[in-house]
Amino acid sequence: MILSKEQAILKAEKEFQNMLEMIKQATANGVMIHEVEGDLWERLLKIGRLTLQGYVGSQGTGDLGPTMDYEGRELHRLEGLFDRRYVSIFGELLIPRTVYGTRLTQKFEVIPLDGRLGLPQSDFSYVLQGWDQSLCVQNSYDESRHTIQRILGLGQTIGSLEQMNRSMAEDVEGFHDSQPVPSPDQEDSILLLTADGKGIPMRRDLQQDGPSLRGRLTKGQKAGKKREACVGGVYTVEPFVRTAKEVVDEVLRKKRKIKRPVPKNKQLRAALTQTVDGKEIKGKERIFSWFSEQIAARNQDGAKPVVCVMDGDRSLWKMLTRFVVGVVCILDIYHAMERLWDAAYCFFPEGSEEAKDFVAERLERILEGKVGYVIGGLKQMGTKGNLSKRRRAQLSKVIVYLENNRKFMKYDEYLEKGYPIGSGVVEGACRHLVKDRMEGTGMRWRVVGAQSMLNLRAVFLNDEWDFFQKYRIEINCRKLYPYREIIESLWSKAA
Repeated sequence: MILSKEQAILKAEKEFQNMLEMIKQATANGVMIHEVEGDLWERLLKIGRLTLQGYVGSQGTGDLGPTMDYEGRELHRLEGLFDRRYVSIFGELLIPRTVYGTRLTQKFEVIPLDGRLGLPQSDFSYVLQGWDQSLCVQNSYDESRHTIQRILGLGQTIGSLEQMNRSMAEDVEGFHDSQPVPSPDQEDSILLLTADGKGIPMRRDLQQDGPSLRGRLTKGQKAGKKREACVGGVYTVEPFVRTAKEVVDEVLRKKRKIKRPVPKNKQLRAALTQTVDGKEIKGKERIFSWFSEQIAARNQDGAKPVVCVMDGDRSLWKMLTRFVVGVVCILDIYHAMERLWDAAYCFFPEGSEEAKDFVAERLERILEGKVGYVIGGLKQMGTKGNLSKRRRAQLSKVIVYLENNRKFMKYDEYLEKGYPIGSGVVEGACRHLVKDRMEGTGMRWRVVGAQSMLNLRAVFLNDEWDFFQKYRIEINCRKLYPYREIIESLWSKAA
């Protein structure tokens, strides 16, 4: 039912008086506070919907006369009113509007009331969209849907939330491009890059993947498939000078220094390989191209040392050298330490003090720049030790890993200059940005939906959500209603 402005406001006033009367009755009867609270909330939602309906009614229908000039053409007022569904945080409204165009069967060209109110393209209000998706980027669509329904009493489908997510994500790239570069006085003296990969469970494509595998799987078969997302992080940080022994104490004995520098202006992104305009664009290419842009923008004079900390994935290092030059490349110390544990378990039982002492001693040597000594010692132990074939193979993998990454393991130099040597930021990003949202029970994604979610989740985790919502409302209003200034001029004359 469509209410007039007067009817809506009168109903809102009556509901408000009823709410005050309810408070009096509750006071007299000693009603428990949670019951009053719930009743108040339901009544406030109803008052909000009626008041909003009254506001819309006060604008009229947007009738600016039988004709109007637009872009050098005369548009005609089409016969009748055209209702528009609008789902607000208070509930659903129907908005009757006057429409201008050439004929009824053609596209509506100017809808004055839509332009004046700045209505979104979809039926859902911008406020509701922002609330919906702030939940969806943290929880499953189904859980988010139920949360909104419990709070606002609105029933939304999973499909509508998914479509809303994809539509909203289309504005993320433009938002990134519009953001100013942090000013030099808001940055620290080291620019750090870090990247890693994380698999996302994907839906099977019958044409490409064939039917789902059933029954007991053979070796090498997998029930599902994953596509790797490349996760990247960029931030600045102050030098943090430490000794090798202090690092060993920190990572093995949990003795942390109190005044650890805090990253500034941290930005996270995640990208999947996908097809754009018929061309396949790899996720790693997108992230490392972004690294190059960040260096150009945030280190314009080249005064900052640029440091990249990653694991031993060769494809990541190759991509770095393709897009970026003049970077200090550092192997994440935690990945190096994992290999030392693998070596320790070739000689000592897992969880033993002997294994811990083995790792601590060699980790300290590596941090002192003595990688060659550690490699040589492991080779000698492998030759002299009475190892099984499996243990020899395990130790050999450790030695090859250290040899392949030796040029990225000059930790004595890195520590002296205060460079970060751990990729904890991107490791955490893989968990928070990707795993925590994308790997829920039974979740399977398509590329477009997964990338949309990653884009919006990165905005949310970068603490940019409110700025992004304001940005997308502004650009969508300009895109949907290029005639808004003309309408405002005609509206004031008609008034």
